[in-house]
Amino acid sequence: MSNPVEEFNSYSSRMNDRILKDNNKIIKRIFNLDTNAFMEGALDRKTKELLGLVASAVLRCDDCVKYHLEACHKVGFTWKEVEEALGVATLVGGTIMIPHLRRAYEYWDALEAAKDDN
Repeated sequence: MSNPVEEFNSYSSRMNDRILKDNNKIIKRIFNLDTNAFMEGALDRKTKELLGLVASAVLRCDDCVKYHLEACHKVGFTWKEVEEALGVATLVGGTIMIPHLRRAYEYWDALEAAKDDN
């Protein structure tokens, strides 16, 4: 049976390596900005991950939502906290977000299942 979390992480890692192999300065700087944006600062990393999740959901980027869901899971958010954040995102993003919301719920369930398997 396939594991959506492993599949997503494997694909992302493989393709990020491929992208960075080209050594494009602009792309490398964008990757670096992303890393730096989520470092501790006036806002802690946990808060920034939740903000990233909401922004990604509103922008309807499923890969970004998966990335931030996993980060939220790792930093210790509960499902109820994530569910409320996704509710705000849906309010802001509108009903067009519902298919993305379905995929977000599905991916959180996969994260929980992966945790239970370990």
